[in-house]
Amino acid sequence: MIQPGSKSLRKIAVVGRGTAGSLAAASVTCLHPDSDHELHHIYDSRIPVIGVGEGSWPSLVRQLQELTDLPHETVQQRLKGTRKYGVAFEGWGRRNRDFTHYFTPQQVSYAYHLSADLMGELLQESTRARHIDAKVLDIERVEGGAQVVFEDRAPERYDLVFDARGFPRELDPGRHIDISFIPTNTAVIRRCPPVIKDERYGPVLQHTYTRAVARPHGWVFVIPLTAHTSYGYIFNRDLSGLGEVEADFDDFLEADGMSEFEQRAVIPFPNFVHRRIYDGAVARIGNAAAFMEPLEATAIVSAQLQIGMVLHTRLNRSPEHLERDAPVVNRFLVSNMLCYGLFVGWHYSCGSRYDSGFWCHARDCAWPQHRKAADPELVDCAALGKFDEMIELMNRPVIDKADWSRMCAVPLTSYAQMSQGLGC
Repeated sequence: MIQPGSKSLRKIAVVGRGTAGSLAAASVTCLHPDSDHELHHIYDSRIPVIGVGEGSWPSLVRQLQELTDLPHETVQQRLKGTRKYGVAFEGWGRRNRDFTHYFTPQQVSYAYHLSADLMGELLQESTRARHIDAKVLDIERVEGGAQVVFEDRAPERYDLVFDARGFPRELDPGRHIDISFIPTNTAVIRRCPPVIKDERYGPVLQHTYTRAVARPHGWVFVIPLTAHTSYGYIFNRDLSGLGEVEADFDDFLEADGMSEFEQRAVIPFPNFVHRRIYDGAVARIGNAAAFMEPLEATAIVSAQLQIGMVLHTRLNRSPEHLERDAPVVNRFLVSNMLCYGLFVGWHYSCGSRYDSGFWCHARDCAWPQHRKAADPELVDCAALGKFDEMIELMNRPVIDKADWSRMCAVPLTSYAQMSQGLGC
């Protein structure tokens, strides 16, 4: 297959070695048709990679097989993974009952629960790159490409740079869209013994689900791997103190039968979307492009989309189209991330079984800000209109067959399941 853009991608850099960076480096290796291209994978080994359990969407199962050329069963075992068939919500919404958001086809389509650090190691085996261990000070747009500026090392120019350095320390309204209608901003991560036992002769085949358990100060995720079980308490540090959150976390783990745990990290985070995810020479991916709490496992699937769309556009379009293509691709990616954000924030619109300060704030103060935050004139995309259309469909007595394939970041089936479960 002739790819007219491949000659303009002779030298590519990936900055960052987390999940998004590892996916990008392996994707360049797999998709670039010319074996003599130059790929630099740049990272600072002094910056640790926090290995937590992560959820994903079904698209990752197929992509990891393609990138590694290994059978699905081998990939799952290498990741210490389990098969995730959806998210089990406990205590969410106004109906005071538990429900599950299934992948569709229900009980057939599955994703992985996986160890992020192990996925990075697995993808590295399938990556042909020159590794550069250095601190990156800046990534600058230059004529015909981008330049990576290092500490104690001469700058290098690239045709394309994937920026996977993670989310910013502070939000800048000129560069970032604040989506604090998602009411959480901190995670306490703990690791507990496994509840799923590794199979001796093959991968674990039983159906597992990410648990999302409402708690007074926020919610707790539970991700079952065969090596351990990953727990995270997601809360708002402006509403709850760390001490009271950890005390409630202790109570939850005790009730869950987990008497032992390893404290992994306390991670503050912003909920945001970068206004310039892609400019033609620099592609921000993963947490550098956007971040939102992990309620619906949007991080990995978003990175997949960002990497895939940029690479396929650059490889399959002639270079003379680059300046026209970049704004179109960027607007689509920004819109897609805002749609994810609106879907996640909507989960809080009906409260939970707890009439606590956090849940009252989430339902009555944070979520009502979504229309202002996603105003099309402020964000330069139509994400809010697409979300409103999905909610309008949910309110119809009958949904026409012509609308069954509609999506707003996630498919109509996801909106329908969450609407019913939450009692919207």
